[in-house]
Amino acid sequence: MSSDTLASETPDQPVCSAKGCRADAAWVLAWNNPKLHTPERRKTWLACDEHKDHLSQFLDLRGFLKDVVTLTDWQAARSQEGEPRAS
Repeated sequence: MSSDTLASETPDQPVCSAKGCRADAAWVLAWNNPKLHTPERRKTWLACDEHKDHLSQFLDLRGFLKDVVTLTDWQAARSQEGEPRAS
């Protein structure tokens, strides 16, 4: 599951993007498929602590992974850039 914005079942509790996982997200994995996206575009997957490494490795093996940051750092950076704050 991927999205351009941080997706969740409820706005206050983003959940992990791993298939079948409903744990609270703690990490944002920013990625880009260079065959489909412009270089500056960032898609995001959310990850809980348990799935962060697995999802990161999946994206990295394909050359898609650009950054892994905590959800709170990602939200703070987006707020400072003047973009709507993701929850």
